[in-house]
Amino acid sequence: MENLGSSEVTRFLIAISIMLFLGRTFGELFRQIKQASVIGEIIAGILLGPTLLGSFFPEFQDWLFPTSGVLAIAIDSITTLSVIFLLLVVGFEIDLSIVLQQGKAALIIGLTGMMVPFIIGYGVAFGFPRIFGGDENSNYIFFFFIGISLAISALPIIARTLMDLNLFKSKLGMTIMAAVIFNDFAGWLVFSVFLSLIGTKSHSLEIHNTILVTLLFVMFLLTIVRKGIHKFLPWIQSRLSWPGSTISLLMILTLLSAAFTEVIGIHAIFGAFIFGIAAGDSVHLKERTREILNQFVTNIFAPLFFVSIGLQFNFIQSFDPVIVAAVLIFGSLTKIIGCGLGSRIAGFGKSESLTIGFAMNARGLLEIVLALVAFNAGIITSELIVAIVILVLFSSVTSSPAVSYFAGSVKIFSIKDLLDVRNVIFTDIRDKKNLIREMCNAAAQKTKLRPIELFTLVWGREEQLPTGIQNYLAIPHAKVDIQRPVLLIYILKETIDFQAFDDKGSRIICLLLSPANNPEIQLNMLAQLAEIFKDLSFSQKVLEMKTPSELISFIREHI
Repeated sequence: MENLGSSEVTRFLIAISIMLFLGRTFGELFRQIKQASVIGEIIAGILLGPTLLGSFFPEFQDWLFPTSGVLAIAIDSITTLSVIFLLLVVGFEIDLSIVLQQGKAALIIGLTGMMVPFIIGYGVAFGFPRIFGGDENSNYIFFFFIGISLAISALPIIARTLMDLNLFKSKLGMTIMAAVIFNDFAGWLVFSVFLSLIGTKSHSLEIHNTILVTLLFVMFLLTIVRKGIHKFLPWIQSRLSWPGSTISLLMILTLLSAAFTEVIGIHAIFGAFIFGIAAGDSVHLKERTREILNQFVTNIFAPLFFVSIGLQFNFIQSFDPVIVAAVLIFGSLTKIIGCGLGSRIAGFGKSESLTIGFAMNARGLLEIVLALVAFNAGIITSELIVAIVILVLFSSVTSSPAVSYFAGSVKIFSIKDLLDVRNVIFTDIRDKKNLIREMCNAAAQKTKLRPIELFTLVWGREEQLPTGIQNYLAIPHAKVDIQRPVLLIYILKETIDFQAFDDKGSRIICLLLSPANNPEIQLNMLAQLAEIFKDLSFSQKVLEMKTPSELISFIREHI
């Protein structure tokens, strides 16, 4: 077995040090100018790659970042680990309660965001193959590739962009992430179809078996594994060394999950991401543990991965303006239109639809992997690979300011503005339907609406999808004909089952009524409430309050 010699170890350490230094430096520079740090990290990779460093100092660039041999394998291995652990911490941030509440909307957005670009991309490539670097001999596999490359989004880049803009934990951010999950999952499956078409499958399962096994794997992680982690984490954290034992366990299970999805033909990062959701959903995972992992991964592993993208291509020699223009125009417009259309169908307003469209226009890992596979199979040219990488950069650069602009155009109400001691009631009601009826009667006096009208809307929404969140919180809600949101808080003596995702009954019931002509307000208010009650200890202290004034004062002091 060939090992790294002293020279290779030295080169490896120097290469990783330079990648990390420039990645962090450019990432911070772009953060300072209100851009996602991931853009700077990719540009740092382009500067270190054959485009710049390789053009002026080719021997040194090849010495530092060779394209073959044990050193190339070592660098590729560390970047693979980087993206796997990046998706672990991204999964930590997914709030299942909010994601599942937006399931229908996310499914619509995810599907239209794939179908519109795929159909248009396939059709244009079929009619005009030369604008994508094809010719008269191009076949359906080439058209299929163009459709896929325009249709899929970049989960890690979108997540990183939302984190950098402080939108990740908002209701809008969770909707975007839920849609990207659908989009990304479908992308991996379609990618497997593509591999089977060109005869490069690296696994033995047929496509239908891959889909079935993947779905079973996701269900296994989000049910059995999720409950197992929730049950055993307290024992591990109390009996073993902390936080080392917890972090070790999480990383081991992450690698095993990633290995499994890689074996069945779905990229390893998908397994890491799903495990991150399962583990991060546990209320017993201490915030300090999350923070340690998040800081280490986002500041060490993430820059290494994004820098590695720019190391792989020469953007000067393989630059074709026609192909680049075609990929940029069709790639961006079809994705923004597709996701925007799906958002409107799902009931989002204009500003939110544009926010979702530009956010999901960000591209990344899968496009590049797909392009390399297609290039090695002789299906596409290097010019098209470069165009796709430029699309990745362009979409990332444009999505961040666009998301910031359109998200900022939504009028924001603060929960603080709605807190009122007159809207806090302590009650011993034990029946959900009676509770909601009483809350609607009280809200009707404040909104001048008919009680039966409010009850029909709120109870109908509750029957369709229960509104239990976690930590004893439930948020029944409805959009009604009012100009300003209304919030009522009922504190129960005993729990009522609102089917919360932590399997606890609910005692803190927040009735939220928002303007029907501005759906953005409801999303934002729901996100704020979920954020306020994200810690179990906070909810427990709220339940200790004895009077409405005491409760309102406590909440105001802690938000």
